[in-house]
Amino acid sequence: MTLKRTALVATLALCTAIAAAPARAQPAAAASAANDPGYVPSAGQAGKDVIWLPTSQSLVDRMLEMAELKPDDHLVDLGSGDGRLVITAAKRGATARGIEYNPDLVALSIRTAAAEGVAARTHFEKADLFESDFSNATVVTMFLLPELNLRLRPILLAMKPGTRIVSNSFDMDEWSPDATEEVTSDCSTYCQAYRWTVPAQVAGNWRLGDGAELALQQRFQMLEGTLRRGGQLLPVSEARMHGTQIRFTAGGESYTGQWSERQLQGTVNGGARAWRAVPAPG
Repeated sequence: MTLKRTALVATLALCTAIAAAPARAQPAAAASAANDPGYVPSAGQAGKDVIWLPTSQSLVDRMLEMAELKPDDHLVDLGSGDGRLVITAAKRGATARGIEYNPDLVALSIRTAAAEGVAARTHFEKADLFESDFSNATVVTMFLLPELNLRLRPILLAMKPGTRIVSNSFDMDEWSPDATEEVTSDCSTYCQAYRWTVPAQVAGNWRLGDGAELALQQRFQMLEGTLRRGGQLLPVSEARMHGTQIRFTAGGESYTGQWSERQLQGTVNGGARAWRAVPAPG
């Protein structure tokens, strides 16, 4: 469920007003905070593109559950703030990296990671996320405004198929989420999360081993098309990608399979027979 338009407009107005005002107001404090072990960030303080608001720990936990985070994952948090999501991911055994423009928050995150005993599995850097390479991530998390999500969308879609993306509170417009969840305990505002899985790109014409031809059109993870077998042109329905996994129905039969190395292969009707498709010539 997307935030109501009135709430979104109010949020954008608040972010614009706060971000515009204090950037030049306190240079002395900003210069010294990075080396101040007692530094505590203030909710609503200005950032480069957004204000800083802490994510509740209950939502952090839910976001990592939605991402199905495992110890062999490498998580990148875009706009990592005080580092709590990166640190929580590291406590669960993953390696994690935070990209944050505010040097005070970066310094705070490094100190906190050391205090929590996960410095070896975390890395924090002062950087502009739009100038950073995070293509090696298997999980990407973020708490950014809608227009920033849309700027990131083509970058995220170009990542390795199967990469999981989880956003706090804001979606990506026409790219519908695969899952939406909301926490109701220990969270008062911004308590919703969205998850996507980067889909493999399978649009085009495919030839099956039995001579049938599969034509697919793709919009994000959703598919449509036709299966031509003999003289029949069968519409494809209930079709979508989930990372590298494909499923669709045609001619009353259910196809499931996997994309790998420019081919599709799987089974029909739960294993009744196998199918395989390669790109059609031309």
